Amino acid sequence: MNPNTKALHQLGQSLWLDNITRRLLDDGTLASYIADLSVTGLTSNPTIFEHAIGHGNDYDTAITELARDRHSTIEQIFFALAIDDLQRAADLLRPAFDASDGVDGWVSLEVSPLLADDAPKTIEAAADLHATAARENLFIKIPGTAAGLAAIEASIFAGIPVNVTLLFSREQYLAAADAYLRGIERRIEAGLDPKVGSVASLFISRWDVAANKEVPKELHNRLGIAIAGVTYRAYRDLLASDRWQALADAGAQPQRLLWASTGTKDPAEPDTLYVKALAAPDTINTMPEKTLHAYADHGRASEPLAVDGGDADTVLQTFTQTGIDTDALAARLQREGAESFSGSWQALLKQIEAKCPPVAEATP
Repeated sequence: MNPNTKALHQLGQSLWLDNITRRLLDDGTLASYIADLSVTGLTSNPTIFEHAIGHGNDYDTAITELARDRHSTIEQIFFALAIDDLQRAADLLRPAFDASDGVDGWVSLEVSPLLADDAPKTIEAAADLHATAARENLFIKIPGTAAGLAAIEASIFAGIPVNVTLLFSREQYLAAADAYLRGIERRIEAGLDPKVGSVASLFISRWDVAANKEVPKELHNRLGIAIAGVTYRAYRDLLASDRWQALADAGAQPQRLLWASTGTKDPAEPDTLYVKALAAPDTINTMPEKTLHAYADHGRASEPLAVDGGDADTVLQTFTQTGIDTDALAARLQREGAESFSGSWQALLKQIEAKCPPVAEATP
């Protein structure tokens, strides 16, 4: 086992891979990450699948076979491909799921980004996808938008594990956490099992990509970590609250805080910048492959992220003084993130459609 990645696990942080491709599954790479690099989970999104399906021919045969059913839509073909990959990944990670009593060992599948503002359809899609995938350790990813919050609560109440995606601030995180808690509280009131898995995914590096254009060089690449610091403090405060303790006493499982978008975007910074800064107990870091390899090679976890967020408040005050409105920027980043995933989704469906045989060939 790699000592650098193992040290993060010993600290209490889970390492998940922010990628999935059929080749990773077929050639044993994912299995080796699990065995050698302490990987205990995996996330996916429309951009990841767009790249996996559009750049190469690993899915071509499966697309042709699925297209022979002339009643299948392009979206249905995609979900069949994605679910097949994620079922295989979930099975590889099932030992981690069992060993941790459901805390770790998860994979994630996102609902269509086109549903981001439609709570009823998101609720329906989440239920259908989870039932079709038929894996206990599979999260359905739902964005933490206004409509998404209603869908998160309803899905948790229905017993569907949820990865809340596209969170960019402490306030957005707390809204997502509240939706999760309401869903669990409703289950307890209804006499249902309160143990339903969930994670809340806070995006980090996109803050710095946006802010670096607006602030002096000495403030570059500090905003994302500061946002993470105040959010981590809110997370720890919530876990210590009377409200959570009552649910924990009833058998509920914490919604874990997940650091997303942790690949370093600025070549002037260390390639393990966000991994080192965000080493924290009871959290997850989902890393691109490049970042995972970099940390395994030369990463070092020093002091864990302070429970009180360290100097995060001071750093955020400095950004405010330079004219950065973090509330407005968080809203913008969430909106842009949703738009980016929608764009990737549309491109993904076009790629699949282009790989489908002509109708005459597809009909038996």
